[in-house]
Amino acid sequence: MDISALFFALVSIAAVVSALLVVTCKNPINSALSLILTFFCIATFYVMLQAPFMAVVQVIVYAGAIMVLIVFTIMLLNIRSDANKKSFHNSALGTVIGIMTLLTAGSFLARGKAFELAGPITPNIINQVGHTELIGAVMFTEFILPFEITSILLLSAIVGAVILAKRNLS
Repeated sequence: MDISALFFALVSIAAVVSALLVVTCKNPINSALSLILTFFCIATFYVMLQAPFMAVVQVIVYAGAIMVLIVFTIMLLNIRSDANKKSFHNSALGTVIGIMTLLTAGSFLARGKAFELAGPITPNIINQVGHTELIGAVMFTEFILPFEITSILLLSAIVGAVILAKRNLS
């Protein structure tokens, strides 16, 4: 096993554990911090895929801006949790379903063609043109409508948060 495969395995374990903590933590701030760790693991995967632009966007947009909005919302809503209450987070059925889903996904990946190169963009084209230009060209030609719809949704979420915050201050 080479060092990159070992590093991938370690980052994958960290990503899965932090994603599980997002769901199982009773304290919403701890869940948000676990989500930040998950976002950093995803950014590490982008670096390993030689897509540094996507890694930087992952850190700035998701681990930075979106998590600030999530933490702001948690604090605005004043969500309280019972930290002293001890409870069993995972039910046996949920654990079995999760393990079966993981095994099924692993078998599909092992038998499938998930790791083969497909499509018109090859590593040579990426090296010649660059990640940023290829992403921008596709985003603003083929995916312009979903991009604009997402920006309108984010704008309406910000306006809604401001209205809710002003209503609570009055």
